[in-house]
Amino acid sequence: MAAGGGSPSIVEFFGGEDGYRCGYCRSDTGNLSHGMWAHSMTVQDYQDLIDRGWRRSGKYVYKPIMNQTCCPQYTIRCQALHFQASKSHKKVLKKMLKFLSKGDVSKVATEEEPMDSHTEDAAASDFPYKSESHVSQSELTPLAVDHSERVQNEEEDSGEAKQEVKVQQVGSDPLQICSDKDAPGPGEPSHSAKVVHAPPKPGKGADLSKPLCRKAKDIRKERKLQKLLQNQKCPLEGSQLPGGDQAFLLQNSKPRANQPKSVEDFVLVSLPEDARHKLEVRVVRSSPPSSQFKATLQESYQVYKRYQMVIHKDPPDKPTINQFTRFLCDSPLEAEHAPNGPECGYGSFHQQYWLDGKIIAVGVIDILPYCVSSVYLYYDPDFSFLSLGVYSALREIAFTRQLHEKAPDLCFYYMGFYIHSCPKMRYKGQYRPSDLLCPETYVWTPIEQCLPLLENSKYSRFNQDEKAVDEGHVKELGRVRVLHKRTVMPYSVYKKRRKGPSDEANVQQYASLVGQTCSERMLLFRS
Repeated sequence: MAAGGGSPSIVEFFGGEDGYRCGYCRSDTGNLSHGMWAHSMTVQDYQDLIDRGWRRSGKYVYKPIMNQTCCPQYTIRCQALHFQASKSHKKVLKKMLKFLSKGDVSKVATEEEPMDSHTEDAAASDFPYKSESHVSQSELTPLAVDHSERVQNEEEDSGEAKQEVKVQQVGSDPLQICSDKDAPGPGEPSHSAKVVHAPPKPGKGADLSKPLCRKAKDIRKERKLQKLLQNQKCPLEGSQLPGGDQAFLLQNSKPRANQPKSVEDFVLVSLPEDARHKLEVRVVRSSPPSSQFKATLQESYQVYKRYQMVIHKDPPDKPTINQFTRFLCDSPLEAEHAPNGPECGYGSFHQQYWLDGKIIAVGVIDILPYCVSSVYLYYDPDFSFLSLGVYSALREIAFTRQLHEKAPDLCFYYMGFYIHSCPKMRYKGQYRPSDLLCPETYVWTPIEQCLPLLENSKYSRFNQDEKAVDEGHVKELGRVRVLHKRTVMPYSVYKKRRKGPSDEANVQQYASLVGQTCSERMLLFRS
């Protein structure tokens, strides 16, 4: 990524937390994770961290201890450029169109609404209050570099960061989706992690290396077309095909496959002039907060508060706006812009859904070098009947494809964690094609190959190559970058200066979890 240099990431590593309550199986102490407080973080570092199984909740970044935690959480990504909506997805899209056009949708939540959407981090919302850092800002400002590579503090190429608002309206001009040739296909790497892709055994799911199955009706049509074309080549000049067949030929003789409708065909369709409702989607930068974000903060908070009270049964005095801000607005990610990046830049954003001038839902997202990462979704419970969890996920996939036009490397949609041991959280596997991250070697594996393994054991290594290891593992602990007394230095220098008991085991654990690359780029704060 060509984003500007800016400041380095600065983190405080807390090590393995004591067990805490699990939001999935309700175990009081079974949820185990490693955690660190991110004072600041570059988007490239966070991209590399989520490709090693980390995830953020506010400024707290955590990684489940996969072989010990009660409900293993596997990072899942959807290959957005190859995504095709299922029948149930299209039902949700059609329902929204019907509601906007006629306003007469049955107000009953449908079966295709899984849980209430991206709720896997509801259990993580206590992290920031439990593990917040108390280090002063002055201690975090590096003044010197000691025996290590100089910290680069380049000015941003584009000058002052833009605080743009992108507006997508249902009924606006259709998106022009770029060719897939610039982006990784189903079995290609995502720049920051490898992919293993072998055809599954019979009965173990679809082989994504083969074309999608087609309807018998479409195959019959194609055969008929081929026959008609052959007949047309016979030496009966001037003969006319029957009217219906002629129209069929004209319609289907173009050199394109009979593609099913895409998400964009539904969300960017023109509505009738007398449409009952108007929906627009605005993307506003949440960190650092743009003027548009500040202007809508109170309204957004009220939607979240109602959502928590109705969906998660929170008492009226919880959550406070301070809790809301720390959980869903604060972010360690630095705003970055790059010449070959999206116009809105990289970093943390709120995707606001405005219905008739009122916020009805907000998707919290991070825009990273290779993906759009979904953080959380909350919505007005009065509009549960619109299946906003599914609808927002489909819009975020379409948004990923839109960003890909300007930023060719950005082609994945990360949905957080897939939790097979919790049946209500399996819905994320329905956004195909998708991959799960191997918890031991950090390679991406098509979900069809993972599901049989997860049926046998809730914790599983997906990489079937027994000799494969984590290629990002720490090779030289002394090269880990440390921030100590406002001076940047390699761990080998800090170790000699440190007084008191050795912290090598703690630093070794940190480095093994973040990987060699991040450990040499990020600054590990030591008091």
